[in-house]
Amino acid sequence: MTAQRVEEVPAVAATPRVDSEVGPLNAVLLHRPGAELKRLTPRNNDQLLFDSIPWVDRAQEEHDAFAAVLGSRGAEVLLLRDTLITALADARAHAAAVDTAVDRRRLGNELADSLLSHLSTVDPETLADVVMAGMTFEELPAAEGASLVRKMHHPHDFAVDPLPNLLFTRDSSAWIADRVAIASLAMPARRRETALLDLIYAYHPRFAGAGRAYGAHSAPVEGGDVLLLAPGVIAIGVGERTTPAGAESLARSAFSDGIAHTVLAVPIAQDRATMHLDTVCTMVDRDAVVMYPKVRDTLQAYPLRPDGPDGVLVDGPVPFLQAAAEAMGIERLRVIDTGLDPVTAEREQWDDGNNTLAVAPGVVVAYERNLETNARLEDAGIEVLRIGGSELGTGRGGPRCMSCPISRAPLSE
Repeated sequence: MTAQRVEEVPAVAATPRVDSEVGPLNAVLLHRPGAELKRLTPRNNDQLLFDSIPWVDRAQEEHDAFAAVLGSRGAEVLLLRDTLITALADARAHAAAVDTAVDRRRLGNELADSLLSHLSTVDPETLADVVMAGMTFEELPAAEGASLVRKMHHPHDFAVDPLPNLLFTRDSSAWIADRVAIASLAMPARRRETALLDLIYAYHPRFAGAGRAYGAHSAPVEGGDVLLLAPGVIAIGVGERTTPAGAESLARSAFSDGIAHTVLAVPIAQDRATMHLDTVCTMVDRDAVVMYPKVRDTLQAYPLRPDGPDGVLVDGPVPFLQAAAEAMGIERLRVIDTGLDPVTAEREQWDDGNNTLAVAPGVVVAYERNLETNARLEDAGIEVLRIGGSELGTGRGGPRCMSCPISRAPLSE
């Protein structure tokens, strides 16, 4: 089943607001894998942050099934390509998208001007495909005169880079209360994603008037590191993708806007297996997390709280689970371990066993391949909605990574 294309604001659209990780999911932004994944080759997949070359048709089937599961649980599914096309109907967004696609330092002024002129005339759908899937030198429009840049590049080199990691919509933006944080992405292969999300939130009618929680030009923060533990309580992983300066910038912004009273900065290992906090820990119920047991007793946190109009108090480090429970106002967080033994836990953590997406308290979407982790979740009373992910997981991301919740219902008392 293919997720329905979203062209216009629905008659009754869920108001953008997210206060927790587990409130009933009303609306979510996904990106169905497309032509950008067909740009991956053995020569560039490492640079573009994929561990292998995905079978794109199967990845699309798996993603359609994921979208269908969310829809069956009452969530409205918005597709990134469709929202971008709608936004590009605005002439200002169209011009900005053209500008972000053209790199003068790579192309030189003459070729850049030619490409700018060409892209300025294409329709929103064509432009959306170019900025997402990229453009090779052989695909550039014909131009008069000689060009050293053209001659010295292989025809299959990219004049406009593709963005295969758009699949992971969690990282490029995250909603905190009624504001959206446009991420500052750390890896060069992903930085242009920010500009596209910025255009969507600025020019799509669904998000008219939406406030910003954090600026994309601030220090690096990625949405996979941002967990809304409870209304007013944010955990931010600090590691390979999010810096201490980024975590502090987001905390200061959230305090200034009055949308958080506590931020927990959580150091994590700076390696690919633990690139984001949600690779080792996600919430599965209002008082429960699934967590990689290797970090359960060692994960620390630096609690940040507002100090006057502009100040921030920084404490710690203290044990993360203790700090989280205290900030959430509960006695303790229930912890469900990944895997069954250290080897299985390591395998299933790598296969995104910790990267679950809650669609309601105690109901999560998870990859079917993580047998032991899913069994542990069910033994703890969590309903697990299993999806295939043999191809979707080649870019190192699970259901949470592939989804940006736009609206969740409040948690009942």
